[in-house]
Amino acid sequence: MNFGEPGTNSQHSFFQLFHQGQVVPVDFVGFLTSQTPTKLDESEVSNHDELMSNFFAQPDALAVGKSAEELTAEGVGAAVVPHRVMPGNRPSNVLLLPRLTAYEVGQLLALYEHRTVVQGFVWNINSFDQFGVELGKKLADKVRTQMVASRSAADGQAAISREFNPSTTSLLNRYFSAKEMPSKL
Repeated sequence: MNFGEPGTNSQHSFFQLFHQGQVVPVDFVGFLTSQTPTKLDESEVSNHDELMSNFFAQPDALAVGKSAEELTAEGVGAAVVPHRVMPGNRPSNVLLLPRLTAYEVGQLLALYEHRTVVQGFVWNINSFDQFGVELGKKLADKVRTQMVASRSAADGQAAISREFNPSTTSLLNRYFSAKEMPSKL
């Protein structure tokens, strides 16, 4: 699975998981030149240099980590040390491309598509079959039928079909019991 977030937003969204949680291989994609370079007089570095500072530092932090001994030597309080230990040795790839253009986006798409194909071969999965998606679409037809029945009922609360699993039934009941029911658009 591929997911991500641009720049420093990703650091604040999920990097703590990468540093301390289950090992997740991470790809960092950066660019040598900015699309909108800006350097304010009061700043030491440009906006791009600031972003690239974090770009270079995060893979390093994932690789090196920080031990309890290092934290203690730095004067970090004993109660906080377990929360700040980073085991390091976390896998990452760093891709430094010339600039963000359609050509580079095409290269990235080809890379990730190739990776998906190879993983599928290794796991004996045809990554481009859509049987799971088709199953979801068939189930969506049943949900849609339930929505029509519930929205058409005098009280807007038609009984949920027994063919749904308990989780889906619970979610549908919650959905249909919402106070604001959409009217015709």
